[in-house]
Amino acid sequence: MIDIRKLKELVKLMVENDLSEMDLRDADETVALKRPGVSQPVVSYSAGGAAPQVIHVPAPAVLSTPGGAPAVHAPAPVPAPAQGAVAAPAAAKLPAIESPMVGTFYSGPGPGKPNFVAAGQKVTAETTVCLIEAMKIFNEIKAEQAGTIVEVLVENGKAVEFGQRLFTIQPD
Repeated sequence: MIDIRKLKELVKLMVENDLSEMDLRDADETVALKRPGVSQPVVSYSAGGAAPQVIHVPAPAVLSTPGGAPAVHAPAPVPAPAQGAVAAPAAAKLPAIESPMVGTFYSGPGPGKPNFVAAGQKVTAETTVCLIEAMKIFNEIKAEQAGTIVEVLVENGKAVEFGQRLFTIQPD
């Protein structure tokens, strides 16, 4: 069985470095850590060919240093949906435009410039809907389907993960 102190250190490293996944393997043990969203790390562990166990580590995860000071802080709460946003059950059923990479979301081409798209706007598959900055490169993200933007799910300047829903869209 893996030492709980080692597990806590791994979770601490993930939070400090804003990692969403970590896989460690050797001949006898495998440890896979995943942070769905930013709320709860999920740990999968297997040793010596045994079936992996899944452990849900409750959020907020606050670990203590020997001096008793917090070493890991809980992630910031998720902001409430913007005004005029579609109700969660209805929006969850709609297709989404997802982030193809990890980076920073920008809703417009630059400061003070209008957003590429807004809720209620019709788009084509080739319409640029946002920019995602990754490693100092600005990547144009296309709608990839025709329809009407129903909701913008990310605030300008916020970090996004691979596969994160950026917009909901009502297909034509």
